Amino acid sequence: MPADSRTIYFKNSIGCIWEEPQAYLRLDYYPGLREEGQFRSMLTHLRQAMQRHSWSRVLINQQQMNPFTPAEESWMNNEWLPRAVQENGYRYGAVLVAHDVFARLAMNSVLATSRRLGHLYRNFEGETDAVNWLLGQ
Repeated sequence: MPADSRTIYFKNSIGCIWEEPQAYLRLDYYPGLREEGQFRSMLTHLRQAMQRHSWSRVLINQQQMNPFTPAEESWMNNEWLPRAVQENGYRYGAVLVAHDVFARLAMNSVLATSRRLGHLYRNFEGETDAVNWLLGQ
């Protein structure tokens, strides 16, 4: 989707959350190390955007992302993801997989947690396939 047709919902040093005109959110992670407070803020805003729009779908662009730290991974699995699913209706995540193999591996525990919650993540190499899948949900 061309960037001029989307709207920025939130942006910080971690990345940017976009509101897409096809009724889904997009999270673009920036490269580099993350400060944990900024990471939590980004994902908290993502939950708030889901709530605000009653949208259940997110395109997550991890292509340039560094691996999750153990603290980030723990917080996502034990706090953020369960709340996003149960309180905000998060159901579908299309993930543009990271180029960094360790970042890809760090996502495996998040995928396992999501299955237990009735949430579905699917990994993609290309954006077109990811968007098409997401729009079909």
